[in-house]
Amino acid sequence: MFQKIMHFDRNLLLEMLHDAIGEEELFIVSLTLSDSVLPKVTVTLDGPNGLAIQACATISRRLARRIDEHYGEESAYSLEVTSPGADQPLTDPRQYPRHIGRSLALKLADGTEKTGTLTAATAEGVEIEEVIKQKTKKTTLPAAFFPFGDIQEAKVVISFK
Repeated sequence: MFQKIMHFDRNLLLEMLHDAIGEEELFIVSLTLSDSVLPKVTVTLDGPNGLAIQACATISRRLARRIDEHYGEESAYSLEVTSPGADQPLTDPRQYPRHIGRSLALKLADGTEKTGTLTAATAEGVEIEEVIKQKTKKTTLPAAFFPFGDIQEAKVVISFK
């Protein structure tokens, strides 16, 4: 039995993925396709309360079923459905609200960097109380608003204290 070399249609995969998510309160962070001998479909999902491992497994099974129905069961590919890792940047405005109260590191489009506590997240941007270190003391500035258009990268600062 030979395996079919796959050429996936990204838009069709997105459609299938939306069907696989169904009524779950989740959103797509990314969908990547590798162009290797064994194509790899990597789906990153998130939700207002994160993503449970059971939801990953369920959506993975649903999506695999749809891919097999459309492309044929003899098609060879690898499928990974995952949530963003703690070290991954926040890329969708819907990812911010659940991180309110946590420390956020922002790289802004103008090259400056800001680190502070996320105090608010709206559809337009975020508000952080920036912490500035001066010699031996830390100063917290009043909350400042940063529109998403000005944010080049945002990461949750992981603290092991």
